[in-house]
Amino acid sequence: MTIKDIARLSGYSLGTVSRVLNNHPDVSQAARERVMAVVQEQGFEPNTNARHLKLQAQSAIAVLVKGSQNLLFAGILERIQSLLQDSEEEVYVAYLDEDADEVQYAVQLVKLRRPKGFLFLGGDLECFRREFHQITVPCVLLTNDAQSLGFGNLSSFTTDDTAAAGAVIEYLYRHGHRRIGVLGGNLASEQISLKRLRGVQSTMQRLGLPFDARSQHVPCRFSMAEGYAAARRLLEREPELTALFALGDVIALGAMRAIYDLGLRVPEDISIVGYDGINETRFCIPRLTTIRQDAAQLAARGVQTLLQAIHYKHPPVYETIDFALLEHESVGSVECQ
Repeated sequence: MTIKDIARLSGYSLGTVSRVLNNHPDVSQAARERVMAVVQEQGFEPNTNARHLKLQAQSAIAVLVKGSQNLLFAGILERIQSLLQDSEEEVYVAYLDEDADEVQYAVQLVKLRRPKGFLFLGGDLECFRREFHQITVPCVLLTNDAQSLGFGNLSSFTTDDTAAAGAVIEYLYRHGHRRIGVLGGNLASEQISLKRLRGVQSTMQRLGLPFDARSQHVPCRFSMAEGYAAARRLLEREPELTALFALGDVIALGAMRAIYDLGLRVPEDISIVGYDGINETRFCIPRLTTIRQDAAQLAARGVQTLLQAIHYKHPPVYETIDFALLEHESVGSVECQ
């Protein structure tokens, strides 16, 4: 009995079964109960000792996920696990806080478990500059661009976040919006949100739109709760805003609830656009207009490139994956101000 058998019998994916067995919180109660019922029926016992020995023998690929509430990462991770397990690769997954130093964690993991490669889901380039030279195994960074770092063992696949954020502002501009607020991100960090903020600032400047980051931007982490709090704070402070751009879909979903609780309507009173294109946005009311990142392509190219580097010593690869603006129901038109 293997994890693949558990997935087949339970009707859930390999990624979901793995999260249940690792007691990860990002699993529905129904999925957890069904998977554990199959585990008990079949008498399945994860061989943790064998897994540990394999890790010590440098046979595992480590996947470091920066942010446990980022639903885009959850979707990419599920695909990564499935692809690696189909390739008969041992996988070790670690969930880090979105403000954690992922490279420092990886350096310690090399000493303790000796993985043969890393997939970083999210990353702060400053952390890589400081400490990545200590890592010699092949690595891939997803959702940020590592080309400028110049490490011979680090590939990257990302979306052009600056261009995508600019496309959102241009879209809102075409719908008459001139007072736009931004939710999420941190100007002090070289994570993906910084590039999105730069895209916002440069595009609004080019279009002649007012944008004062101190009043029109509220930083927050990538979670619904933080998106809710940030949206309330911004709209109570700047009630004349006609549109919000949330730098992550989970932030947008929280913001939509805040808008409702403030007695406002989407899009009649205020429009909102998200970023990531997670499946959940298709089921909210109204459906969220958003930037779709190609999670399947990010996962597939990341895994393929890492395995080629591990087994065939291929040089690093840097690619920008296409994005798409998905127009749904959360943006309305206003008269130009």
